[in-house]
Amino acid sequence: MTTRTFRITVRGAFDGLSTEQRSELLAHAAEHDALHAAFTPEGHLSYDIMARTAFTFRFADSGEAEEDILEATERAETAARAWLTERGYGYKNLRSVADDLSQAPLGKRQRREAARKAAQGGG
Repeated sequence: MTTRTFRITVRGAFDGLSTEQRSELLAHAAEHDALHAAFTPEGHLSYDIMARTAFTFRFADSGEAEEDILEATERAETAARAWLTERGYGYKNLRSVADDLSQAPLGKRQRREAARKAAQGGG
């Protein structure tokens, strides 16, 4: 079996933050900037608390079967909830989207490389 790579995005909104919590998020805003967002096994959080209360966690996970994406999504949601709860941040509207990269369409460069290998008999 081949290993499948999953990307899970967990979105939500901060809810009922105290003045101190908003200040804490603002103090750490640079390390949670969307310009530095990445899919990581431990999850990367991004937000812009000055603009809106929304946040996004990005997780990378893997599995061997197509249905493993469900467990990966549950792990991501659990990790996001834990991070928020450990810090006492209220949240609402938590929702997830997961992508199995083995099912993603090939990009132009990948199609060209696959065609080149097929033409050489390397399939």
